[in-house]
Amino acid sequence: MLCDKCNKNTATIHFTKIINNHVEERHLCETCAKENNYLDFTFEVPFSFEKLFTGLIDSMPEDSGKRRVVACPKCGLTYKKFQEVGKFGCAKCYEVFERNISSLLKGIHGHNTHQGKVPINTKDKIVQKKAIESLKLELEKSIEKEDFERAAYLRDEINRLKEKLGEI
Repeated sequence: MLCDKCNKNTATIHFTKIINNHVEERHLCETCAKENNYLDFTFEVPFSFEKLFTGLIDSMPEDSGKRRVVACPKCGLTYKKFQEVGKFGCAKCYEVFERNISSLLKGIHGHNTHQGKVPINTKDKIVQKKAIESLKLELEKSIEKEDFERAAYLRDEINRLKEKLGEI
């Protein structure tokens, strides 16, 4: 797509402005965007996702001040520092700050759980291994409840999946 202003360079900056239901779209090259001040804010190139993320965090309502004193026991990152940098220090931070960021993550991703990506050629095996783990947990619960009929069914299902994977 060519720049809306010069019609020569490739448009690398695309933005949409909506004011009172009036939609205005611009597709500009970096030079025209800088020269003509089409953007109402300073725009850094390359774009920093962390700065966008920290802006979203800053716009969240405060939680009676508690958010500022929470710190990760593993890496020591405080919530205040997280708000500044927009990055967690370790995997434990997701658990520690879960209450503070769950609505933000759901708004960005559409869910609160990590979905991850799975290589296409191993997807079936990974899905089956997860199913086996889930069935094992359900099997344990059935045994605890003394629902042995269900437990036998789950055992057979686990064995069927393991056989399919070549683990038996």
